[in-house]
Order: sequence, then structure tokens, then C-alpha cells
Amino acid sequence: MADPSSYRPRPGEIPDSPGVYRFRDEHRRVIYVGKAKSLRQRLANYFQDLASLHPRTRTMVTTAASVEWTVVSTEVEALQLEYSWIKEYDPRFNVKYRDDKSYPYLAVTMNEEFPRVQVMRGHKKKGVRYFGPYGHAWAIRDTVDLLLRVFPVRTCSAGVFKNAARTGRPCLLGYIGKCSAPCVERISPDDHRDLADEFCDFMAGRTGTYLRRLERQMAEAADEMEYERAARLRDDIGALRKAMEKSAVVLADATDADLIAVAEDELEAAVQIFHVRGGRVRGQRGWVTDKVEEITTGALVEHALQQLYGEETGDAVPKEVLVPALPDPVEPVQQWLTERRGSGVSLRIPQRGDKKALMETVQRNAQQALVLHKTKRASDLTTRSRALEEIADALDLDSAPLRIECYDISHLQGDDVVASMVVFEDGLARKSEYRRFQIKGFAGQDDVRSMHEVITRRFRRYLAEKEKTGEWADGEDGTEAGGGEQLTDGPALKDDDGRPKRFAYPPQLVVVDGGQPQVAAAQRALDELGIDDIAVCGLAKRLEEVWLPREDDPVVLPRTSEGLYLLQRVRDEAHRFAITYQRAKRAKRFRSSPLDDVPGLGETRRQALIKHFGSVKKLRSATIDQICEVPGIGRKTAETVAVALARATPAAPAVNTATGEIIDDEDGAPETTADAPGEPVTAGTQDERRGQER
Repeated sequence: MADPSSYRPRPGEIPDSPGVYRFRDEHRRVIYVGKAKSLRQRLANYFQDLASLHPRTRTMVTTAASVEWTVVSTEVEALQLEYSWIKEYDPRFNVKYRDDKSYPYLAVTMNEEFPRVQVMRGHKKKGVRYFGPYGHAWAIRDTVDLLLRVFPVRTCSAGVFKNAARTGRPCLLGYIGKCSAPCVERISPDDHRDLADEFCDFMAGRTGTYLRRLERQMAEAADEMEYERAARLRDDIGALRKAMEKSAVVLADATDADLIAVAEDELEAAVQIFHVRGGRVRGQRGWVTDKVEEITTGALVEHALQQLYGEETGDAVPKEVLVPALPDPVEPVQQWLTERRGSGVSLRIPQRGDKKALMETVQRNAQQALVLHKTKRASDLTTRSRALEEIADALDLDSAPLRIECYDISHLQGDDVVASMVVFEDGLARKSEYRRFQIKGFAGQDDVRSMHEVITRRFRRYLAEKEKTGEWADGEDGTEAGGGEQLTDGPALKDDDGRPKRFAYPPQLVVVDGGQPQVAAAQRALDELGIDDIAVCGLAKRLEEVWLPREDDPVVLPRTSEGLYLLQRVRDEAHRFAITYQRAKRAKRFRSSPLDDVPGLGETRRQALIKHFGSVKKLRSATIDQICEVPGIGRKTAETVAVALARATPAAPAVNTATGEIIDDEDGAPETTADAPGEPVTAGTQDERRGQER
């Protein structure tokens, strides 16, 4: 625990101007980002008497080891920079929106020649029109199924579309009238795009035009005694009305607005958002956040606005945003929203009428979401805390292991030996810090030696990073911390970046997948590096025993123990991550081509050769003059390719174990199985092959 006075800036150092500040911990990881109209006044609030600080603010300033700031010109720039840094660094003490699912949207891919209607999640793509978000994907599909009667837009995937175009036969939706079948040219690209535009207009709330047009066409068909056509139009009108009923009118005058409500207590707050388009509720979403410091409702609203509109532009930012409390000051936030939209945005508190009534509904949803979250979280927190305490008691640790790293070795009969490192913090997986390793120190199968290599490499990097941050002088610990090992696994390190994706953050507990030999190897690696403040244990699969270094007998946790369950989850996740990487490497090795080893032949010219001849087998039988016909291939390169293919031995054919038939495709490459990509079909069952994998 750090003393804030040890890193408090001198009084004259902090400028009295707008800016953004960052608190870093002892490992140089950014733990908090904030903005201020006056950096001097804002930062002074953190260096008061600890007893007068909010408990969570006190935890933050005692965890931090330094503070730095960046001066900007305006408060709007400070708002933008704060949002960018929060997204980049993911600080542990900033407001975090938990339980924020990847909500599904109804998307129309207007960036394609034949726009497609589909369900999309995740980041928004350029050229795609989005409607929503919806609470459930089935709600989108129900709506689309109704609208396809009137707007038969394409909904099929690219593969289905190409297959239908190749065979000249549309899919089932084309036969039943729910697709205009552009794949077989029943409709021109321009007409299909117009149909997609009409679909988007209807979803955007401009419904009256289409209903009146269909009613007029139905009346005309009835007058002309075309009763079947009139009946079909009547059913289309019914489908549109039914789709409209799914989102009732809540605001008059076709209002476009987002309503944000906040329900909070001393520790947490729930945020609920209703998206109203054309006077109808088109989507709903919600988050739950920790109140890291003493924060007002207006500040929570500001964070919610950053989360909602930080990556949005144009019409995705509505003309009107209704909130329960205004940020202080409100002008920079309103100006920022206006810049995101490109036109004026009204940010205000509803006072009366339909908008106030709808805000009360949103507020009730927020209150219910907070109650539901606290019920679930209480159980989750209690269980995780009990699991960590049980592990600490069983392993005789000084405190609960808040950060656990687990390592596993994977290979297939000694080939493609790899290792995985997974990280759990506070009992939850932190996938952004997972790492994977290739075993390079030796060849063959030796799990113990592999474990020693991986632990050595990981913690040698930790010591090197610790030295780089200046926590102790060079050579002070007597290890080879700066010692010249170049690691190719993991991302390239960047000086002073503050990101959490680093090897510089040590665990309290290292778990290895294995028994006494693997544990001894891991402990020996730490001893050789001079590290004595990290606990080590192993979890053996056979009896789920917990092994400790230099102990002859294992620790046996009860089968109902939450601590054992957490260790099993950590071990299983490490095994999954390792075997996924090992299979991917094996698949890549089996997909290799003799052309890969031809000197001076890049990916573009390799693809050109395969495209011209169709396969490596046909290329192997081609003459040098025929190879020279490929664009970009000169005679010297053609001779090199011919020599390389002549030296390469064709792959042996695979065998279908069910029929005994020899399987040889035109490349001469063996077929692969679906469950293990790139693995050749050979004698033995898939279960037997899986049994050989570690």
C-alpha cells in the first residue's frame, strides 16, 4: 500500500487548465483515468487526509504509485481524450459497465450489391444500416418474417446466394414469395436496392406512406375484381400492422430520442436506455457499474453518454437525449454530442407530458435491473470469495490469491509442443492477458522440461520488465533479468504504455497442470530466477489432488469445495487454450505446400501459380515454358519452382478407415477431419487420436 504523499506533485507543477490525468500503480499499469476543468483543483482533491476520502477513492490513491496529466485546449477535447484512454487502458478503478451483453441489431448491408437483412452483433460496420438494439435475436427474426411478405429482401448468406446463382434455383424463401430471388435474376440489382431502401424506411418509422399505398392498391384491385390480388394485399397490410404493434407508439410527432435512466445506491448504479425512433421504442439496453469513487448522478450520465456515443456518428446520435440529471458542466458534453451527430443535439431533463411518463418507465426498468443484479452478484461474489479463501487456507498463503496464472503443456505424440498461460483475477477469467508459447529449447516429448522452460521464460520477462520500470537497480537481485532472451510469443512490448497486456504484472499463485514432477520443475525455475514471493501448486487430473513443492503428500480438497472447483476451472481453461493452439499449429503444418520453401517466391506469386494450374499436382507436371506463362513468373523463377517441386516428395494418400479406399484429391493432399482441422485421416478412430493429445 503506497502513501499518496510519496508521489504527490509539488504545488506549482500542476497547471490550472483543462486536461486528463492518469494514476499508475507500481507496475506502471494505468488504474484510473479522469478529466478536469482545472487539473490543479481536481488533483488536489485526491491528496487530502485519507480519512476524509471516499473508501474506494482511498483504495485507488493507495494502490497508485504515480500520477501524470495531459493538458488540452478545451473541455470537449478532455472529454474525447478521457474516453479514448479508458477504452485503451481499461483502468481497473474507472466506471465499468458489467453485464453489457452484445445486443443484437437488425442490420441491412447496404454496402453489398444485393443488400441482405440479418442479425448482427458487435462493432458496427461502415455502409450497414442498423435498427435496434433488441433484447433477443428471436424478436428480430419475428419482425423480419412479417415484413418479408411486403419487402422480400435477400436474407441468405453469401454461400447460399452463390450456390443458388450457380445452380439457377432459388432457395425455399424464393419459392414461397419471401425473397425476390436476385440470385437467379428475378429482380435487377437496382430494383432490389430500392426494395431494401423501402424496408429501411419502414423500420425507421416512416410507416404511413406504405400502409396508405397498399390500401389504395387493395381498393383498386377490388374495383377491378382482382380479388386474389386484393386478398394478398390485405394480408400484406395485416402483416405490417402486426409488425407495428410489436413497438407501440410512445411519443407523438414521430420523435427520435434516447431516454437514459439511472438507479443507484452507495456502491453500484444501473443504467437503462430506451431508443425511440419515429415515436416507437425500437431498442432497449442496460448496464451495471461500480461507483469507484463518490460520483454524482450527472457524472454517471456523462459516462453513459460516452459509452453510448463514443464510436457513433450521424443519425446514430439522436436529435434529443433525455436524462435524469445533467452533467456538470453540460455545455462540453452537449457540444461533443453535436459534433458526433453533425447537427444540433438537445440534452435535457423531461419535465412534463409523455416524455416524463416514459422516463418514469425507464427509471422503473433501471431500478429492477439493479435489484436483479445485486441478487445475482451477491451470490457470485460470495462464492468466489469463499473459493479464494479456501485456496489460501489449503495452500497456507498469507492472503487470498487475487491473481492466478495456470500453465499447461500440449502436444500430439511429441510433435507441435506448445504451452498456454491463462489468467484469473478475482476468480474470473481475464482473457486479454492469456499467452501461448512454442517450446523451443529442445525437441520431443518432455512435459517436465517443457514446464521448466515456460515458467523460466515467463518470469524472466517479468524480471526484465521490473528492471525496466526502475524498481531496483541493474543486477541487484543477482539474476540475469536483462539477459538477452528474445521471446517471440506475446505482443511486442511498448515502453510506458500502461496497458494491462504485459508480463510485468505478477501472480500470487502459479498453478500447473500436472503432479509432483511438473510442480517441482516450476518451483525450480522460480528458484533459479531468485523469485521467492510467488506460490506454486499443481492439480493432477486423475484424483484431482493438489500438489505443493517439496511435499511428499498431496493436499486433498473436499469434492464439494469451491476452492477445488475454481482450481478445476482454471486448469480446464488452460488445457482448452493449449490444445486449441496446438491443433491450429498442426493444421497449419498439414496445410503447408512445397511452394512455401521456394526462395524468392512470395504469397502473391504462389497464389498466381495455383490459380493458373489449379493444383500443385498439375504444376509439378508442367514444363518450365508453361510455368513462364503465369504473369509475374520469369524463367529463372520458373526453373527454381520446377527444381523445388521435383525434389519435394508428394504427400502419401490418406485412407478411408471405413471402406479401405485410398483418398487422393487433385492436389495429392490428404483429406482432413472436421473435429481436428488439418489432421489426416489415418488408421484408428478419432477418439484414439484425441487420446494421444495432451
